[in-house]
Amino acid sequence: MPAPDIRIGGLTRMSLCDWPGQIVATLFTQGCPWDCHYCHNPELIPADVPGSTSWAEVRAFLHSRRGLLDGVVFSGGEPILHRGLPDAMREIRGMGFAVGLHTGGAYPRRLARALPLVDWIGFDVKSAFADYAAITGVPGSGDKARESLRLVLASGILCDIRTTASERWLDQDALARLTADLAALGTETRLQSFRTEGCRMDRLPAARMAPSG
Repeated sequence: MPAPDIRIGGLTRMSLCDWPGQIVATLFTQGCPWDCHYCHNPELIPADVPGSTSWAEVRAFLHSRRGLLDGVVFSGGEPILHRGLPDAMREIRGMGFAVGLHTGGAYPRRLARALPLVDWIGFDVKSAFADYAAITGVPGSGDKARESLRLVLASGILCDIRTTASERWLDQDALARLTADLAALGTETRLQSFRTEGCRMDRLPAARMAPSG
């Protein structure tokens, strides 16, 4: 079977936290179109870096774990950057594993193609959608995230919507805007505390961001 068009930048062979309640392996894909200043995996942002783990290695490992793991989570980086993601998911489902996905929603159309193959989603909401560029460094990224979240909510797939929170970039006014945006979509987010492990501390805001608009 040919390898799917996807680059794997890392493999966690067993995780109890990447999909709550499930024992999973986590595949970290290489490349992300956003450059969030608090990213915990900055080494996975460059899209032109070759993967560190071949699909043959992933395939062999997962074959050895059938019946021992509940599922496989695609994390990143940004998994939906890779056009071969649906093929990779199909192969993993064919091995008998459930499929989880961590995403920020940078590519709504590609996400739509992957959703029928996903059992659970961890969706990262960065901020109010109008404020995204201050975090991702990419104009219009909030519009992409909003459309992707609409698709996830409409799919009915079990999901965990979460936001990494720190007053450095998400003060009370920014949180209020975020809450209003999500309420308009009929949902809410779970705030998770910012942790410094893996982050490029020199890139973090020294003080609160000024509200946009």
